[in-house]
This record gives sequence, C-alpha cells and structure tokens, in this order.
Amino acid sequence: MRPNHQSRLYIYTVSAIAAVAGLLFGFDTGIISGALLFIEKDFVVSTEMKELIVSSVLFGAMFGSLASGRLTDQFGRRRLMLIISALFIAGTLIASFAAQVYSILFGRLFIGFAIGIGSYTAPLYIAEVSPHELRGGLVSLNQLAITIGILCSFLINYAFTNIDGSWRWMFGIGLVPAVLLSIGMVFLPESPRWLVKQNMIDKATMTLQHLRNTKDVSHEIHEIQNSLKVRQASFREIFAPWILPVLFLGAMLGFIQQVTGINTIIYYAPTIFQLAGFPDASSSILATVGIGVVNVLATIFAVCYLDKLGRRPLLLTGLVGMCLSLLGLSLAFQTGADASMLRWIAIGCTFFYIICFAFSLGAILWLVVSEIFPLEVRATAMGVAVFSCWLWNFAVSSTFLTLLNALGPSATFLLYAVMCIFSFAFCYCKVPETKGVTLEQIEDNIRKRMPLRYIGQPVFDKTAITESPEYQAD
Repeated sequence: MRPNHQSRLYIYTVSAIAAVAGLLFGFDTGIISGALLFIEKDFVVSTEMKELIVSSVLFGAMFGSLASGRLTDQFGRRRLMLIISALFIAGTLIASFAAQVYSILFGRLFIGFAIGIGSYTAPLYIAEVSPHELRGGLVSLNQLAITIGILCSFLINYAFTNIDGSWRWMFGIGLVPAVLLSIGMVFLPESPRWLVKQNMIDKATMTLQHLRNTKDVSHEIHEIQNSLKVRQASFREIFAPWILPVLFLGAMLGFIQQVTGINTIIYYAPTIFQLAGFPDASSSILATVGIGVVNVLATIFAVCYLDKLGRRPLLLTGLVGMCLSLLGLSLAFQTGADASMLRWIAIGCTFFYIICFAFSLGAILWLVVSEIFPLEVRATAMGVAVFSCWLWNFAVSSTFLTLLNALGPSATFLLYAVMCIFSFAFCYCKVPETKGVTLEQIEDNIRKRMPLRYIGQPVFDKTAITESPEYQAD
C-alpha cells in the first residue's frame, strides 16, 4: 500500500528531525576549520596540539561507532537520539567555555562520541520508520544534512570572524541544532522495528498505524517479525572465509574515503587558503564558504543520479577528478605562482575536488557498504566499515599539519594524489556495480564466492566471469 499525502508529510517531518543529527555531525566537524585560526591566538598551541584539537572529535567518534550497535538495541533508537542530543549539548558547552586547551579537547571528545553513535543511529532510525517506497531518498537526507551542516559551519565561521572570542561563538552556535534535536525527538515515535524486537507488538502496531495513516499494518508487522528471525552473526563469524572478502572491501572503502584527503580540505581549508596567499582569516574563511555550497549541490546531484548512472561510473570518475585537483594544487605550490594566481588555482582545485568527492566517495561509500553485506552480518560488518572510516579520518587529520611542515604543501598534496591513483586501481578491480540488483542476489553471489567485482551483477554468463583474469587472480 503506497503512503498517502498525509502519511508522506508526517514521514518527511520525522525524517527531517532525525536528520538534524547529521546536520550536527557536519557542523561540529566543519566548525573547527575556522575556529582553529582564532584558538591559536588565545592559547599557545603547537602543531601537534592543533592536530589534536581537530582530531579529538574523530577519536571520540571511533569509540562511539563501536558502541553504537549495542546501544541502539539496548536503549532504543528514539531514546538514544535523545542521549546523543544531550552529549552534543554537554560537549558544546564544555568547548565553548573552555579556560584552557585541554577543556576544548575534552568537550570535543564528548561531541565526537555523539557523532560516532549518531552516524549509525540516525540513518537506522529513518530507515526503520520509512515505508520501503521512500526509504532510499529519506535515508539519503542524513548525508545531505551532513553537507548542509558543513556549509552552516563555514557560514558561522565567517559571520563571527571579527567578534571578540570568535571561536567560542563558533562552537556555541552548535547548541541551537542540538537543542532542536532534543526537543524534536521528544515528540517522535520509537522505531516500530525496535518495538517488535522488544515484543511490544501492540505498541508497534499503533506506531505504524500513525506513521502510515492507516489501520491495516498487519502485513508490515508480519514482515518485521520475519526479518527478525534471521540470526545475527557474532563478531567472530564476520571473519568466516565467505564473508572475509566483502568485509575487506568495506574496510578498504572506509580507508580510501579518508586517505584521498577529503578531511584535510574540510578541516583545514582556511589554513590551505592562507598558504595560497589569502591575506587574512576573514577572506580565507569566506572562500571556504564556497566549498560548503558546492558540497551541498554535488551531494544533491549524487542523490538524484546514483540509481540512474550507477555506482562505479560516478566513483571512478570522481577519483580521477580528485586526483587531477590534487595534482593541480601540488603543481601550483611547486612552481611558485604569484600570489594572485595561486589563490585562484587553490580555489578552483579545491572546489573541483569537493565536487568530485561529493558525487563519488562521499555518497557512494555508505550506499555500497549497506548493500554488500549479507543480512545476518550486516550490522556487525557495517560497524567494522564505520570504524575503519573514523580510524583513517583520525590518522589523516592528525598528521596533515605535520606533513605540511615536513614535506611542504606541494609534496603533501602530491602524496594524496598518489593515494587517489591507488584508490582508482583498487576500485576499478574490486568495487562491484550494485545498481538495480536485489540484496538477495548480491548475497547469493557472495555465498557462491564470486569475485568482488561481480557480486553486484546477475550472473547471466558464469563461464565468461569465471574465465576472467580477475576471477583467476582471486
């Protein structure tokens, strides 16, 4: 039964409120790019300390992502979202009123832990309250909200550039979405899937009737009950020989998304622009706002065309564009172009890089990861992929300034370009095209030990596949 207009409006509202967690994710990771320029004016901070201030959120997010699966099952999706909002509020207050650098680190660890849990819980909650006809677009709202949060952080950075204690205001504005999330979640329903899992069938039925604006929800309740009969594998079982290849693929995609340099741009863009010759913090932060705008627009493009153009073409095209952008930055810093020319090259290359990332690795990573894991190991295996992403995010973000000081900007961006080349080769050989293929078919191909490249395709010509060089290599 297709959702009616009233049901759609309610579902859109519920999903939009839950997606505020994604907006907080984007805001609290992006706000540091501008705040860092002013923190170092109020405190004596070394290069290593600046890297710690940036990466403390990511360190907290690593542990939050590890705990997210168990916490969502223990507390429920809605209640945990309320806890997340409280963590965001507490962390923001601690960082905003910090009297010393270590208080900033402590506050941002709180925020990071909330981000790690929220990056799992928010899309899960949206998926579980959405009808299947709307699920894909509504879950993608969370990714779009992240990019909007990043844009908002850049705008706030610029707005508070010339205000005393600017970095405190930059952090403090994060209270607004955090409070809105906590208020909004008070009025939202619990996930019907979680209610069924707790054997609260009557309450789950009432919740679904409200969500779908119909009394006839018995079929959906029955589907949820059947899906919960699938045994969830233990952590040890995700290392079974037939699952190990896709586990490796998920972890590698998390690695690739980070080592190609995206968060050096998101977290350090004003620093990069000042290296390129922007005269002051205000102008470099204003240039960063453009990054936020193109990030949102390119993400909207990805949401609209992923199912039309396919995952692989967008992924491979984006990696080529990212590599060319980084090579352009490296060459510009190497040749020592005059300040005016270098500024325009820096803006052009970073904008093009962000566009290519947003419609490729930015959008595709989580989509492919959600598709390639068999149902019985999906939650645990996705936790490994998420942890990999946060781990390498932390590694890259906590070494960028050190690399800049040791190698210089030209060699640093060249290093990330080389990682793009490696990533293109890996994705070309291993990443499957999953467009238009059921999750059941993908799982069947995995169980048949098909090469990673082919697990997302209906096997029309098994002989041609098994005789391919990749199959022989595997």
